[in-house]
Amino acid sequence: MSTQGKRLKNIRNALELTQEQLGAVLGISKQFYSNIETDRTLLNNEKLVLLLKDYNVNMNYLLGGILPMFNDKSDSLDDFEQKVKKVLIKEGLINN
Repeated sequence: MSTQGKRLKNIRNALELTQEQLGAVLGISKQFYSNIETDRTLLNNEKLVLLLKDYNVNMNYLLGGILPMFNDKSDSLDDFEQKVKKVLIKEGLINN
């Protein structure tokens, strides 16, 4: 059975983000995020809700590994990508 850390790594890879970039999106450091992916610590509830609500991650996948990884694109994947891009630009991790 996969762990929360492995599932988060799968989500990050599907989004084609680095640990630093997804950490910035979640408001945590790269090191703290790395510790989550390696199961040294867990993502707190506030950050879990952020992924579920704002970034269209499927709760069943994140908590239990049940596919699909993302919910239907009812809010549009473009909206999600724009939210991520704004954070990455703000953090100086990508150029505008």
